[in-house]
Amino acid sequence: MKQICFLFLAVIMTGALVAQQKSFYDFTVKTINGNDLSLGQFKGKKVMVVNVASQCGLTPQYEQLQKLYEKYKNDNFVIIAFPANNFKNQEPGTNKEIQEFCTSNYGVTFPLMEKISVKGEDIAPLYQWLTSKSQNGKEDAPVSWNFQKFLIDEKGNWIKTIDPRTSPIDDAIISWIENASLIEN
Repeated sequence: MKQICFLFLAVIMTGALVAQQKSFYDFTVKTINGNDLSLGQFKGKKVMVVNVASQCGLTPQYEQLQKLYEKYKNDNFVIIAFPANNFKNQEPGTNKEIQEFCTSNYGVTFPLMEKISVKGEDIAPLYQWLTSKSQNGKEDAPVSWNFQKFLIDEKGNWIKTIDPRTSPIDDAIISWIENASLIEN
């Protein structure tokens, strides 16, 4: 009986460890056009995930995000933006309106996903992983505002969260993209 209990406990613990080892690549999200997008297609690339909004004081960061993407998109780097209306209703538009806003005002060509929730009871599964140490294995990092950035390495591991007010072209981010090292900001 002791052996059965021990074996049962070992199986449960192994399952818990496997659950904590989930990577970024295990998620499928919807593009702004409603198509499924497996994040596994970004294996081998550094990824910046950012929650965005079109009526925020930080909205001009779209321009910096686009410049960053243009400069490094051929160097195994991608930005994935998730519109979210979690902060003072600063992203009230439909997916179509958001896409038009981003392309006409900022020339956005990096991947835009459908509007999701990045906090609260209806938080999207990817953001549950990004913001919870029990899921990402690194740190609790609740989203504090629009344009919070999450850095994911080439193996799908959570690396760091970057404050919303930090420019996408900050030295720490550039250093990480170019050298895989982070300068504390």
